[in-house]
Amino acid sequence: MRAGVAAALRLAEGVALPDALDTGDPAAWLELDEGVRAAGWSGPSAGERALLTAPAADGPLSDARLAVALCHRDGRVRHRALGRVAGRPALLPLVVVRCTDWAEPVRARARDRLAEALDAVTAAPLAPLILRLGDRHRGDFAMGLLGDVLRLAPQDHLAPLLASGDRAVRRFAYGLAVEEGFLSPAELARAAARDDDAVVQTLCADAALTAVTHDTAAEVLDALLGARSPRARSAGVTALRRLDRPDRAVDFLADRSALVRACARYVLRQHGTDPLPWYRARCAEPADPSLPPGAAIGLAECGTRADAPLLWPLRRMWRMLDDPAPGVVREATLALLPSAAGLPERELVRRLDPALPRWVRVSAWRLLHAHGEVVRLRAAVALLDGPDERLRTRAAAVVRRALRWGAGSRSEPEAARLLARGRALLG
Repeated sequence: MRAGVAAALRLAEGVALPDALDTGDPAAWLELDEGVRAAGWSGPSAGERALLTAPAADGPLSDARLAVALCHRDGRVRHRALGRVAGRPALLPLVVVRCTDWAEPVRARARDRLAEALDAVTAAPLAPLILRLGDRHRGDFAMGLLGDVLRLAPQDHLAPLLASGDRAVRRFAYGLAVEEGFLSPAELARAAARDDDAVVQTLCADAALTAVTHDTAAEVLDALLGARSPRARSAGVTALRRLDRPDRAVDFLADRSALVRACARYVLRQHGTDPLPWYRARCAEPADPSLPPGAAIGLAECGTRADAPLLWPLRRMWRMLDDPAPGVVREATLALLPSAAGLPERELVRRLDPALPRWVRVSAWRLLHAHGEVVRLRAAVALLDGPDERLRTRAAAVVRRALRWGAGSRSEPEAARLLARGRALLG
């Protein structure tokens, strides 16, 4: 409210619209609408009385003055101001606001003005405000008009809305695209994989799988199965059953998402394959360097009490590496050192984060140091510019030793890059 009052006062002083408020922010227009009425103007000023009585073509009025008039508490002022907005695109957001006005004559005139002005070009910048007002009483007119305009517009005018940073706008745009069939199954699948909004992910994934054909199945599945979002991946995995490709579900039995793992097990069971033996076989060798953490969790999710001996060594020590007691972490580290080469490198690297307690970082360093040469070098280079002086000293010794004796490693592209980075950090 305070920002709206300040903007209203600046406009009343003649400050230009872009200098008085953020014209690209829907909230700024709503705050201005409230701010003008809260500024304490009880009745029409002399200028506003002239606005009420003068012919529309009688004398120029600035956008700033008209903006204040469009928000005035007197409905006659608002109604008259709407007669002056033609050819003033900067004031269209306030025309949208007036489409929900409580005064029927004002509301009717505003809707006429918006119907005249809204087209494929103005739709994108006005969409966030229109959709925000859609939840208000009488906000459905502008939303319906927006949908009608976009349905008739060339499809490329929908692109800015599909890429909008406003979640409500993207939901509306993708809903319209699905309804009108504007996007191919592959485009929908890529949208589901790319967007970070759960509603858009579900909408696009479902639409892509509904419209998928034999010719587009590979592209759709690749997009969904490779998505970062568990929701999109689970949709792709579930579709493997309908598309008669259950073998690919095996690759997701150890997924990092419980939802995706459950979908993979469902697909395999529907095709007569029990996933439990796969989990048991993968977890039988806890030192296996390729064992993903999701395999142990998956076994815990669908295994029996008889599988406890397999899970115990995989989970007990991992849990202790995050213990708040330094002594517990130290003892767990000593117990895991003999099989350190089989521990997931990514989880250990995560524990080098400077935000974690020092004993956790020291534990991770010791376990990474027990890995192969490239993993050890990778961890050392990561610690060279860290805040812990003692860990930097240990890491520097590893890098210097690799620079002195690591001629054979230079044939590996990653090792060569790490050595170059280490040399630069050591000066």
